[in-house]
Amino acid sequence: MTPPRSTTAYKVLTADQMAVLEKEGAFAGAPVDMADGYIHMSTAAQLTETVDKHFAGQTDLHVAAVDLEAMGDAVKWEESRGGQLFPHLYAPLPLTAVIAYGPLQRDEDGTVRLPITG
Repeated sequence: MTPPRSTTAYKVLTADQMAVLEKEGAFAGAPVDMADGYIHMSTAAQLTETVDKHFAGQTDLHVAAVDLEAMGDAVKWEESRGGQLFPHLYAPLPLTAVIAYGPLQRDEDGTVRLPITG
């Protein structure tokens, strides 16, 4: 039996990428996404490590919470860092599938704070 998978994933975006998502209503992917053929996302548990490893030293970052159920079969769970399964999106990310987003913030212990709606 496969363990249940989260229905929400998180995409880290630069300010420019966030502006594209808001203005165009969709985001085709960062350069690394384009090179790999899918949009890289993380679960809530993977997010802080993703930011620390792939966005170290960068400022003005944003986090978008993505409704994976809205993306249907375009989402594939694939093994990556340390054998963990990561959600990969094989389609542009539509703003309509983003349920919350905001500037990247951290809690006192350094954990990336998840964006909330409202």
